[in-house]
Amino acid sequence: MASKFLLLALLAITSSIALASDPSSLQDFCVADAKNSVLVNGLVCKDPKLAEANDFFFSGLQLAGNTSNAVGSSVTPVNVAQIAGLNTLGISIARIDYAPWGINPPHTHPRASEILTVLEGSLKVGFVTSNPENRLITKVLEKGDVFVFPVGLVHFQQNVGYGNAVAIAALSSQNPGVITIANAVFGSKPDISADILAKAFQVEKNTIYNFQSKF
Repeated sequence: MASKFLLLALLAITSSIALASDPSSLQDFCVADAKNSVLVNGLVCKDPKLAEANDFFFSGLQLAGNTSNAVGSSVTPVNVAQIAGLNTLGISIARIDYAPWGINPPHTHPRASEILTVLEGSLKVGFVTSNPENRLITKVLEKGDVFVFPVGLVHFQQNVGYGNAVAIAALSSQNPGVITIANAVFGSKPDISADILAKAFQVEKNTIYNFQSKF
């Protein structure tokens, strides 16, 4: 009886471990059917017999983004919204352009880690570890350098050169998401109460109203 119980326990543990990981793909691909109204965690597959080369193709990363904005940067994403064939594959990329001294403001990707490669220019990059340490890990990157931002952690990039900079980011999700900290905190709809934010940031409410007016 004891040996049977032990065997059942081992089977249960093995099953729980197997169920804890992402399932393996059961088909070659799952091209997203954006017109399907069924709600799933991802996008419904269209008939694979209807798949074509354009479902796996995107053109335009050679084009510089428009950095004439308040932060001096532009992100060109290539995720499942741009390439339907990325559905279920767990990967995406983005091009990031930076004007001189432009920034990609502090933000997080809730569903992906990121690996950034500098193609042109010099970038100061960094991320902050979670509470309670909140330790800043930062480095200046040059052309050809690579840096990793772990999933969910607040991170940023700044062009620290006098010319334009370009980077390519690879992400471990077909739809990594992005939460820009300032936009989320000061630009929510409706506004987060100024009382809450004033206490959180230890400033006067008028300061909060000023920040909210910018977003």
